[in-house]
Amino acid sequence: MLKQKKAKLVLGVTGSMGSGKSTVARMFKTRDCQIIDADRLAHKSFSTGSAVYKKIVASFGRGILKHDKRIDRAKLGKIVFADKAALARLNSIVHREVIAEIKRCIKDSKKKIIILDAALIIESGLRRMVDKLVVVTARRQQQILRSQKRLALSKNEIARRIKYQISQNAKLRLADFIIDNSGQISKTRKQVSEIRRALARFARKGSSG
Repeated sequence: MLKQKKAKLVLGVTGSMGSGKSTVARMFKTRDCQIIDADRLAHKSFSTGSAVYKKIVASFGRGILKHDKRIDRAKLGKIVFADKAALARLNSIVHREVIAEIKRCIKDSKKKIIILDAALIIESGLRRMVDKLVVVTARRQQQILRSQKRLALSKNEIARRIKYQISQNAKLRLADFIIDNSGQISKTRKQVSEIRRALARFARKGSSG
């Protein structure tokens, strides 16, 4: 776990593809919270000319670039999600940079609660950086339908990407809190409220310990 002042709580929010974890993470946001979006940081790291960009191009070749020299994420995705070794190679390049940026954001934050929204908290070793872990779940069919709305991928491609992540059951075994995001949004909000109250008790206990 990342060493922090006792007044600062780091809450990890994760879930398999299409679970709705980012929607849930935003539900936790209050004026005392800061959200760190790991996926957004990863996208930023792909910026043309960055260290990560250069390593990716060197590893995968210039065939993954668009005409304007930006990385074609769709083309790169098709490559790495068809080859576990290629995916591991990409992750080894990107995760190091993103984790370093997450650490910096947590250290510099003035907020009492940091919400880390990251799909790969467990896979990338970020679990030790959070005080409490929320795992968001959904039925497999919902995961696929939600992902189809967001991404121009077939059902088979989405199912393959979900398979490459740690299973939902494995994530649940490491969770401090579980949110079932299969039902109505009002039910999800109720679960978030219950966890927020539990976190408030945890924060009070920590500040008095």
